[in-house]
Amino acid sequence: MPTYDYHCKTNDQIIEVKHSMKEKLKTWGELCGKAGIDIGNTPAETEISRIITKCNVNTTEEPIKLSSILPK
Repeated sequence: MPTYDYHCKTNDQIIEVKHSMKEKLKTWGELCGKAGIDIGNTPAETEISRIITKCNVNTTEEPIKLSSILPK
């Protein structure tokens, strides 16, 4: 499941959560619920924005050469 970072301008916090690519979080309350954290003093309806970050790919196998899997 992909990991996403969200930023709240109101409290200047960045929270990392995992969710499906189809899911869209829009408010601080939704984000805190997904992250399993307390919303604190920030109103639940406060808007958040997803931060674009780098993508990491983890593999435990040797890289595959394209020439070994493409038709000849």
